[in-house]
Amino acid sequence: MRVLLSGSGGFVGHHTMAHILETTDWELVVTDSFRHKGLTSRINSVLGELDSSAKSRISLVTHDLTVPIDAILERQIGKIDAIISMASESHVDRSIETPRPFIENNIGILLTLLEFARKQRDLKVFLQVSTDEVYGPALGTTRHREWDPYFPSNPYSASKASQENLCFAYWRTYGLPMVITNTMNIIGERQDPEKFLPKIIRAIRSDDSVNVHAQQISEGKWKSSSRFYIHARSQSDALVYLMNNIDRLKLYYDQANAIPEKFHIVGEKEFENDQLVNFVAQVMGKKAKIRFEAFHASRPGHDMRYALNGEKLASFGWKHPEDIEKSIKRTVDWFLSNPDWLTI
Repeated sequence: MRVLLSGSGGFVGHHTMAHILETTDWELVVTDSFRHKGLTSRINSVLGELDSSAKSRISLVTHDLTVPIDAILERQIGKIDAIISMASESHVDRSIETPRPFIENNIGILLTLLEFARKQRDLKVFLQVSTDEVYGPALGTTRHREWDPYFPSNPYSASKASQENLCFAYWRTYGLPMVITNTMNIIGERQDPEKFLPKIIRAIRSDDSVNVHAQQISEGKWKSSSRFYIHARSQSDALVYLMNNIDRLKLYYDQANAIPEKFHIVGEKEFENDQLVNFVAQVMGKKAKIRFEAFHASRPGHDMRYALNGEKLASFGWKHPEDIEKSIKRTVDWFLSNPDWLTI
């Protein structure tokens, strides 16, 4: 199978690239604009760990996907059997600060990929990678199921919900073979230092306090926000699992299939974020200093809790390849051994 992967220089994208090359015999065409958070150093790190056989199965195309793919670039990419649509801006704070370019970027990227997909004869699957945040907050003990109503709370999550709606339209109008996945908070090596786990590691390493979004219950008492965390390689493993089971998926629109296939890739354990900070401190052999801050005042559109129901993917046969505590410990140890990545 020849697969086009967008966003290969991004945090999740480069882990997906590595996992595919290490666990399959697929050929990969990978794209990145290197205009946002994509880094050549991530790709070079992956290439440095691969044997020559795996390296021969990858080709890199540098292109800004907000710009349509022209005929020359189409010939350079060649025939594609499957597309993994992963490229997107993902930082909530940046989407709040400058929503227009953020939203236009994410929608433009997907439109280019969908238009390219329409021209691919015999495309086996278009796999759109989305987020739990499209559903909005999961109140109480709620765990959102596939195709629950969308209530995105901030420009980032609204842009991802818009991407899903475009996928739905192209699936129904043009007959694209579509699968959508929603994933929870992802951790792993070489993650951007603006994200929560690297921030925790950097703060604890420097004996600084860690800011944790929370809701004040009473004087001096706070309820932390919570998330289900999953390692990028576990997420990648689920994507590869779905693509290896394409023949079991309902990919095309017809009267019996009124909505596209959708799967939730769920972290197996919920952490309140102060619990995560304390766990990381324990791994590092230090004591954490936590400073709670009012969740909406510090980040408008912040949701206290996200949670997805993962029963569908579990019943499909996928299992987590590694438990989250082990993943967190491995990631923390890696950052401590590679501290330059905490300040990139």
